[in-house]
Amino acid sequence: MRAVRRSGARLFAGALVFVILLASAPTTPAGSLLEGRVIDRTLDNGMRVLLVERPAVPTVSYNIAFRVGSVNERAGESGLAHLFEHMAFKGTTTLGTKDFERERPLLDEMDRLAVEIQREEDRGAAADADRLASLRKRFDAVQDEARALVVPNELGVIYDRQGGVGFNASTGVEVTRYTVSLPTNRLPLWVAIESDRMARPVFREFYTERSVVLEERRLRVDDNPMGKLYETFLATAFLAHPYRVPTIGWAADVEHLTAPVAREFFDRYYGPGNAVVAIVGDIKADDVLRRVSAAFGSLPARPTPPPVVTREPAQDGERRVEVEYDAEPQILIGYHQPEINDPDDPVFDVIESLLSSGRTSRLYTGLVKTRQVAVAASASTGEPGARYPNLFVLQATPRAPHTLDEVESALLAEVDRLQREDVPPRELEKVINRLDADLIRSLQSNSGLASQLAYYEAVAGDWRYLLRIRDRMAAVTPADVRRVASARLTKRDRTVARLVRPTTAPVAP
Repeated sequence: MRAVRRSGARLFAGALVFVILLASAPTTPAGSLLEGRVIDRTLDNGMRVLLVERPAVPTVSYNIAFRVGSVNERAGESGLAHLFEHMAFKGTTTLGTKDFERERPLLDEMDRLAVEIQREEDRGAAADADRLASLRKRFDAVQDEARALVVPNELGVIYDRQGGVGFNASTGVEVTRYTVSLPTNRLPLWVAIESDRMARPVFREFYTERSVVLEERRLRVDDNPMGKLYETFLATAFLAHPYRVPTIGWAADVEHLTAPVAREFFDRYYGPGNAVVAIVGDIKADDVLRRVSAAFGSLPARPTPPPVVTREPAQDGERRVEVEYDAEPQILIGYHQPEINDPDDPVFDVIESLLSSGRTSRLYTGLVKTRQVAVAASASTGEPGARYPNLFVLQATPRAPHTLDEVESALLAEVDRLQREDVPPRELEKVINRLDADLIRSLQSNSGLASQLAYYEAVAGDWRYLLRIRDRMAAVTPADVRRVASARLTKRDRTVARLVRPTTAPVAP
C-alpha cells in the first residue's frame, strides 16, 4: 500500500489503544474509530494542525509536511527542493552561528561571487580564465571566513541532548517532511526551534551542500545501475509532467543552483499555508494548540503557491528504452494509473499486494519459486508520486541463464492472467486482510500515526482519507480487479525499460 510503504514508520512497543480498537471491530467503519480522536485545526495563516492524544508513553512525535517537492521546481532548477531539505538543517539567524551579524555580509558576498563565477563559466570557451581564477580564489577565502562562524549541526546537537530521536527530513516528488520524537516535556523546545526554522532560516554552507548533493547524485544515480534505469524509465514514461524530473535533480541544474534562487523557492512554497503539522503522543491538546498557535500563528500568511498545471497527455503506444551498464540485467514495466483520490486507486493497492506482497504472492510464486526465471520480482503502485496520475510498476531481475525476454514474458503473463481470470474470493480476502493489517501496523507508533496523518493531509488533501481507505479497499471485488487490469494495464499505455550490458563492437581485422 502506497503510504504505508513510504511512511518509514517504526513500530515502537506501546501505544496500542488505537490498534486494539481497529483490530477488535473489523466491520466498524474506520471513521467512527479515529475521527473523534484527531483534533483538527487551521490557523489564521492557513497552517493545518492535527493532534492526537496518546498518554500511554511519555513521548511525542512531531511531523511537519510541506506540500512541495520536485514537481514544483521551475525549468533549470531541478534538485532545488532536495537541496533545500539540506539547508533546513543549517540553522537560523540565532541557531548554527557564532555571530550572525558578522556572518551575514560574508554570505551575501559568497552569493554575489557564485553568480559571477557561474556567468563566466557559462561563456564556455570564451570564459576569461584569469578572472575565473581570481573569483574562485576570493570565493574560497570568503567561504573559509564564513565557515569559521558556523556552529556545526547545532539543531541536531540540541535535540540529541534533550532526548530527541528520529530527527530527520525527506524530500519526495510532492512533499517534504521534517520529523523528530521528543520526551513529553520538550514541547516548548520543539515549538521554539521549528517556528524559528520556518520564520528565519539561513542558507549557510549552501555551496558546500550543493557539492554534497552532486556527490550524492553520483552515488545514487550515475554510478548506480538501478538508479540510472529508474531515472531513464521515468523520463520515458512521462513526456510532459514533472514526475519525469528526478528529485535529486539533473547534474547540470544542481551545479547552477544558488542561494538567492533557493530563497525565492522558500518564499514561494514554505509558508504556513502550505504546511501540515501532525503531533501525536503524550500531550494535552489545549496546551499544544495554545503554544503552536502563539508561535506558528504569528508567521505571516503568504500567497497561495502556483499549482502544477502540466498534465501528461494520453500515451499513444508502447514505449521501450534500454540503458547500457555493466551490471546484472533488470527490467521495469510501467502502466499509467490515476491519482490518489480516483475511485480506482484502491484497486491498484489490491493488485500490488496480490502480485508482490509476501512469499505467497503471484510474482514470487510464479517467477521466483516455481519457474525460477527471476531472482526477484515485485510490483509497486504510486510511482513516483500520488497526487497526480502516476505509474503502476513491475520490476524483476532475471536468474541466469534466463534472459530479460523470458522475464518480461513472465511478467506480462501475470498481467494477462489478471485480465482473463477473476481472482478467487479466498485469495482476494487474504490480500485485503493483509493490506488492512499493514495499515494498522503503520499507525501503531506515535511516529507512524503522525507520519500518515501528515502524508494524507498533504498529498490527498484530507487526513480522513486514512479512514476511508480501509472501507474502499474492503469493497474491492474480483470484477473490479479484472476491470481495472483490462482497462489500465494495456500495451498502448505501457513503458518498458531494460538494463542491458554494453555491446562490444567487433574488432576490425
